[in-house]
Amino acid sequence: MNPDRKAVWSVLKGWLAAVLVIAGCVVAGAPAGAASFQPLEIVTKNGVQVFSVEVATTEEEKQTGLMYRKELADGKGMLFDFNPEQEVSMWMKNTYVSLDMIFIRADGRILRIAENTEPMSTKIISSRGPARAVLEVVAGTAQKYGIRPGDRVGHPLFGSK
Repeated sequence: MNPDRKAVWSVLKGWLAAVLVIAGCVVAGAPAGAASFQPLEIVTKNGVQVFSVEVATTEEEKQTGLMYRKELADGKGMLFDFNPEQEVSMWMKNTYVSLDMIFIRADGRILRIAENTEPMSTKIISSRGPARAVLEVVAGTAQKYGIRPGDRVGHPLFGSK
């Protein structure tokens, strides 16, 4: 390679490396989300409520959850899979939107609901019993749709839908 080409190639490699570092920082700082949306139904005394949820199954997805998101639309949410059923603890660190956390047993029945959680809080929110999954939806959803402990959740995680 002649000296001029060598110098140009060296500069290009430097620029490419810088672009890759910047791109990596942008991606790393972006809110992580689960890969796809799936339908989830909750059967209440008031009828069936349908949600479109992201499913968090990997450790990274479960640790990040809905952190850094500035909004969450009504009817949307995130379902955290904690298989096998176990005592589950959540928090709201780096989460800007107040949520309802719906703790669900392996049989698809709602165990507990933590309503109107405090944004950005590191206070531990416990399932208070064994749970297979946690559904996070925008705060006020449980009250709006009459969702209560004992209601049934329909989703493949629980062997239905």
